[in-house]
Amino acid sequence: MTVPEGAAGAATATEDAAPLLSLRGINKSFGAVHVLQDVDFDAYAGQVTALVGDNGAGKSTLIKGIAGSQPFDSGEYVFDGRQVSVTNPKHANELGIEVVYQDLALCDNLDIVDNLFLGREVTKNGILDEATMERRAQETLAGLSVRTVKSIRQVVASLSGGQRQTVAIARAVIWNSKLVVLDEPTAALGVAQTEQVLRLVRQLADNGLAVVLISHNLNDVFQVADRISVLYLGRLAAQMKTKDVKSNQVVEVITTGRSDAIGGITNGNGELK
Repeated sequence: MTVPEGAAGAATATEDAAPLLSLRGINKSFGAVHVLQDVDFDAYAGQVTALVGDNGAGKSTLIKGIAGSQPFDSGEYVFDGRQVSVTNPKHANELGIEVVYQDLALCDNLDIVDNLFLGREVTKNGILDEATMERRAQETLAGLSVRTVKSIRQVVASLSGGQRQTVAIARAVIWNSKLVVLDEPTAALGVAQTEQVLRLVRQLADNGLAVVLISHNLNDVFQVADRISVLYLGRLAAQMKTKDVKSNQVVEVITTGRSDAIGGITNGNGELK
């Protein structure tokens, strides 16, 4: 699989930019279980930031906190240059944060347009404005360079796994989002569909969005990610630029939590360890 064009350029373009999302000292507990402990995390506009870690590392809890569905207990949440308190998904959406969970949450009996606007339908004089919704759907898919969907009026049940993932991602970006979180977007996809989705992930970043990619597949991570953040037992073990490390080094951090043997690793403030 080839690296999509623009992957290196995105990293260079935002090299000195401040992160769009900056989390500092994040904590989250469920009863006596401390799931996230003083976690720092950054995501940059125009870049794909991969969030990796073993099962139970805290990845799902972190993204649910970002999305507002399970608000953090403490810590600093800075988005687009200002400190915010995201206490529910609606607030996150209003800021421009969208999450595509692994189950996609699509309605199989509805077509693509209806899924894109589900719960946010456009109306005119109290009637559904089908023409506007169709136009925006076409524009969104075209902006993502999606060419695999024959008709925006296809029923979702008739789509392949890769096409369904495309629809879920398009639904996330149609609302002028700034940050898109993708939870295992290539899980259970074949080789061709995986390549299709990874190109779409890269396209999101090349369009200027900040993308957070949660994945267990390091091949996917090294194909599209500009930066990698590793969680280990609820703590941030490392944040690094993809170009500075190799896959086996990332595996070592994921499995041991130790990053002292790897160069180019930074702490939460972007300072070299």
